[in-house]
Amino acid sequence: MKKIIGIVPAAIPKSAAITTSGIHAEMTRTSIWSVFGCALLFAFSQAAAASLTGQVVGVSDGDTITVLDADHQSFKIRLSGIDAPEKKQPFGQRSKQHLSDLVYGRTVDVIWHKRDRYRRIVGQVMVAPPSCPAPACPKTTDAGLRQVEAGMAWWYRKYSREQAGEDAAAYERAEDLARSRRQGLWSEPNPVAPWEWRKARRQPQ
Repeated sequence: MKKIIGIVPAAIPKSAAITTSGIHAEMTRTSIWSVFGCALLFAFSQAAAASLTGQVVGVSDGDTITVLDADHQSFKIRLSGIDAPEKKQPFGQRSKQHLSDLVYGRTVDVIWHKRDRYRRIVGQVMVAPPSCPAPACPKTTDAGLRQVEAGMAWWYRKYSREQAGEDAAAYERAEDLARSRRQGLWSEPNPVAPWEWRKARRQPQ
């Protein structure tokens, strides 16, 4: 009778063994580093934001102004977080006037970190409250937020990720409240967002 020789499986080295718990641990570490990386990137972008201080010498429309700094250099500023009605839209001129009443001739701080395709600085424009016109007054009023609160501009949701979380939340609440109260442009039966208006104008007739 032939002797049957059994085959014993070779032992798997511990270093090569892959366990379910090991996979989960590795996935957890990866997730933690991903979250940490995103938070670090956001913090860096905020820290890298530049600032500009100057006098508002021009208001083009409800979301664009011209600022002259101490060196007499002018900068075109696009208010971040909002999109105001175009001049030919309902409330276009009123939006411009409202922004002008708020910032024209006054000193503002612009906190920014990008330029748009027209090379305008896109930033948050801070100005002293209307009740405190003196130069020494702290600039605690967000001009863009005031435009949204008054129903003179839309919150630009498309670019909300470029705002700090608390700012985006404040702009969203302001728009919801203005809409519910039918303030400004929200008093129109069917207000058209400026980005939709521009899109329609670009399409061939």
